[in-house]
Amino acid sequence: MRDSFVDVGDVTLFVRELGERGDRPSLVVMHGGPDVGHGYLLPGFEPLARDHHVVLFDFRGCGRSTRGLPDDELQPEYVVRDTHRLVDQLELGQVDLLGFSTGGRAAMGFVDKHPEQVRRLMLASTSAYTSADSARYLADWPEYQRRQRIEDEANGVLRNSTVFVWDLSLAPAYLALLNSIGTDQGDWSLERAMQGLMHPWCPGDPEQVLRTLNKPTLILHGEYDMGFPVQLARRLHTALPTSQLAVIPNTAHMAHFENPTLWSDHIRRFLA
Repeated sequence: MRDSFVDVGDVTLFVRELGERGDRPSLVVMHGGPDVGHGYLLPGFEPLARDHHVVLFDFRGCGRSTRGLPDDELQPEYVVRDTHRLVDQLELGQVDLLGFSTGGRAAMGFVDKHPEQVRRLMLASTSAYTSADSARYLADWPEYQRRQRIEDEANGVLRNSTVFVWDLSLAPAYLALLNSIGTDQGDWSLERAMQGLMHPWCPGDPEQVLRTLNKPTLILHGEYDMGFPVQLARRLHTALPTSQLAVIPNTAHMAHFENPTLWSDHIRRFLA
């Protein structure tokens, strides 16, 4: 594991590299949130570091990257630009790109702008569709209604994690992970997003962007993801001839945490 700070122009990004560079492309990871750094993703990528070079970094305004930026510089297009410059600064050449949750939506924006820089794309626990699409599926999904009742009845440890992990016995460990990376918090404002002051993370027509990309794409999803329901992952897989769909059973949004071995094995096979 190697940590560094990389200047990409108007900001400095905190970068963590796992594994060693080799003949195969490096795997660059765009985290979610965006009000948190990359640290919560480490359980899913540490198994890959045995035979892959993995590059994780904190978005601008997150974790140990440049903080305190003006609101108008905390926009998705800057994250895309920073990622492009980071790949160039590290001299990675063509990379494999994985976007997790909000980072998956940013990754779609990245391949829209820089398709030549990506060999293979992975979209993990994310969606190409709108919040309204998610809401429609959730409204008709009995498992979601049942889990909401559990959350309503829960307290303490469970209340803040039932939407993220399916196996409730893992909830304390998940919260412990979040507490251990407290410095990863960020400056991005949910309120600004709710007020319509944040630009879209996805390009205008994500399905068309991915069809135009026309490169192998892995859609990696938890069976019981309560943020982006798995029905949306299946919908994108149907719409995208170049895609593979891997559903991790009995996991929620943080499938990489609940079953890191199976999650990382799907990525390893896809990249091979």
